Amino acid sequence: MKGPLFYSKILLFGEYGIIKDSKGLSIPYNFFKGALKTDENPSEAAKKSNESLRNFAKYLENLQQEEAALVSFDLEALNNDIAGGMYFDSSIPQGYGIGSSGALVAAIYDKYALDKITVLENLTREKLVQLKTIFGKMESFFHGKSSGLDPLNSYLSLPILINSQDNIESTSIPSQNPEGKGAVFLLDSGITGETAPMVQIFMEKMKQDGFRTVLKEQFIKHTDACVEDFISGNVKSLFGNLKQLSRVVLNHFTPMIPEEFHTLWKEGIETNTYYLKLCGSGGGGYILGFTEDLEKAKAALKGHRLEVVYNF
Repeated sequence: MKGPLFYSKILLFGEYGIIKDSKGLSIPYNFFKGALKTDENPSEAAKKSNESLRNFAKYLENLQQEEAALVSFDLEALNNDIAGGMYFDSSIPQGYGIGSSGALVAAIYDKYALDKITVLENLTREKLVQLKTIFGKMESFFHGKSSGLDPLNSYLSLPILINSQDNIESTSIPSQNPEGKGAVFLLDSGITGETAPMVQIFMEKMKQDGFRTVLKEQFIKHTDACVEDFISGNVKSLFGNLKQLSRVVLNHFTPMIPEEFHTLWKEGIETNTYYLKLCGSGGGGYILGFTEDLEKAKAALKGHRLEVVYNF
């Protein structure tokens, strides 16, 4: 048995801000993917994944009882497949901010949800919000409170524009320019990040008036501008707003940036060679970078591996 593939995602803009109704833009990232599988001779990783699925199935059973009107699953089929050794075979690194649990949630919903909303039907705003709500409840099993956005992106495999928490739509982004010098890239911090503690730090910070003001007047303002610039292809304005956003994150989201990257972060802003921002909740995993000249950025970030996600 091998299920359909579900891809990782990258939240280009909106990390933390979408909790407070900033705009956001999420795109599928097909380099990493996962699928439900069963093997004759499962590896240790497969056994571990199978055990995790067993616990997830119990969680879904409770969810179905509590939210009967929202979602129901073919639990019998799910439990039978898990008993038969089913696991999630994935190349998506965990704790890297690119949606490893999201792809798993999408795969389980796709295979076992009853009366599921499919990608083929007319995806109205109401249906997208409903899917996001279902996925948020499902993914909460993995790291506390979830927006449901990662599984939604993985399930639809389309760029998603978040206007506010209950206003989301699939969108198109400008075609890549394979010859372009500019790029969005991933920088590997070499550390696994944990979502829940980072979100906890953010929620604690939200209790401070000063931080709430910064979030609203600077972080959300520049995030919204970046989303609009990216979708409309306004590269010049985008990089102006990215610089401001990168600076706000360095000054006010310091705990979310691995310590050894503080200097690199600052150098990017000072030299305008590249701008870094959080990819997901931070604390490790990937860091997202934007540059107008990839070769210059590579030279400045020598010793670090850059994975290009999008070319300008």
